[in-house]
Amino acid sequence: MVGAVTAAEPLRHPADPDPVRATKATAVLALGVAAVVLGPMVGGVIPATLALILAREVRRELVDAKGYLIGTRRLERGVSLAWTGIALAAGAVVVATVRGLYLWAGQGGPDFDQNVK
Repeated sequence: MVGAVTAAEPLRHPADPDPVRATKATAVLALGVAAVVLGPMVGGVIPATLALILAREVRRELVDAKGYLIGTRRLERGVSLAWTGIALAAGAVVVATVRGLYLWAGQGGPDFDQNVK
């Protein structure tokens, strides 16, 4: 049958715009990846913070676009990577603090002779 609409093809008005990928969602994903890469060096906090701030705006835009703006999956992955970067940075700070305290405590006091009690 020519011109028959199947169940796989959704009905769409010809004047409706095509769905477009949200470039800001891609930016959130890129910032999330940067946060994970730089997280162990504590520098990941900056891109992670930027990703979380931008994610709030992107989420609002995706809802307002009513399906004509896509990128939810990239947004969610970027946000989870940003939180992972923050956790890695926090872990690096804890490890550095413990190591610093261990080295500081290991310096000890003055060395005395063996016959001094």
